Order: sequence, then C-alpha cells, then structure tokens
Amino acid sequence: MKIPNNFSVNRARLAQRKISKLVVRRDVLPSKISVVGGVDVTYLHDLAIGTIVCLRFRDMKLIDRAFSIVKVRFPYVPTLLAFREIAPVVAAYKLLKIKPDVILVDGQGLIHPYRAGFACHLGVVLRKPTIGVAKKLLCGHILTWRENIAYIEDRAEIIGVALKLKSSWKPIYISIGNMVSLDTAIRIVRRTIIHGKLPEPIRVAHNLANDIRRELSEEFKDFFNNL
Repeated sequence: MKIPNNFSVNRARLAQRKISKLVVRRDVLPSKISVVGGVDVTYLHDLAIGTIVCLRFRDMKLIDRAFSIVKVRFPYVPTLLAFREIAPVVAAYKLLKIKPDVILVDGQGLIHPYRAGFACHLGVVLRKPTIGVAKKLLCGHILTWRENIAYIEDRAEIIGVALKLKSSWKPIYISIGNMVSLDTAIRIVRRTIIHGKLPEPIRVAHNLANDIRRELSEEFKDFFNNL
C-alpha cells in the first residue's frame, strides 16, 4: 500500500512508549470469569477484516461474535503491527452484544521490543484485560524448560512464557496484554486449549476471519481480479 504522507515511525514509537507505561501488569478481573473473548485479523487486498468472538468460559461455547471490514490505512512495519490491526478489532468489539471479561489476542503482548504489542495496545485502548498469544517469538530468549513451560527473558526482564502442551507441537508464546498478571494469563490460556495448540477463542476467531475473507473473495472475485 502507499505510505500516507503523515506516517512517522518516530511518532508511532513515541505512542508505543506511552502505551507501555499504561499497561497494568496485575489482575484487574472479575472474581469469576464468565466470558472469554478471542481476536484475529486477516487481509484481503487493501481490506482488513477484524473478528472478535465471545465464548462461555465454563464450556467454550460460542455465545456472540462480530466482525468489521475496514480499509487498511497503516503500512506494514515490523513491531508496529498493532497500529495496522487496532481499527478493525475495535470496530468489531463495539458491535458485540456481550462483552468478554478477558480477551485473548492472536499477537504479542509484552513480548515486544517496546513492551507494546497488539494485546497491550488493544487492552489499553479498550481498558480491558487482554492476553497476548503468539505463534512466533518476537524478542527475548527462552530460559530452561520445566516440563512444558519456559520463561522468556529480555534485557533482564521476564516478559512472558513459551508453552508446549505436546512434545510434537511448536510452542506458543504467552504474555501480559493488560490488566492480567502473567500467572493468571498462563492459567487462562491452559484452560482454553481444547482443540490443537491454540486457545479456543483465538481458533474460533481465526476461523471466522478466514470464512469472511473467503466469502468476500468469492462474492467480489471479478472486482478483485481486475485490480
């Protein structure tokens, strides 16, 4: 995409530093979690499709979902992905009839060079508890594995954990987004993994995003082929 004239990496970095200072690293959650959310974003040409789902925590049943489709206005820049994905997810969140107690985000939280991954960014904007669950390690290094979990350290700070529930699986990387302690984030993620290595809310949100993308691609096939 064409980079907007008003785009500035320095301004974005400044915003990230401010966001990182607003992240709450302790539990600010209901005493009993009833609804857990999942977030994902996918793309179709210059469109971003943001999805959010709400699952009942006790049995992982889908009880609400929403999506939005917006024009991409922020270029892809490594470690600045949150600025590209925040708009479609916030728009989708506003359409929910049921609001989640905590949101699992397909992306980084504190496992980020500026401690301001997408889960942090979204949590601060929505003022909601969020957890980052990523499939790749963005920064830091993995310490000693103890059974199926290992802490991740960066610049002498513990910023998250790697979790691998089966030896044949690649790890997922869990970190604080906002208003959740790391220990609580680990417990919630473990509790929500029931099909494969990804937490169910993220898996459902991912499937929804792909379904919408496929439907759009088919419905407007001729239009996109002529771009």
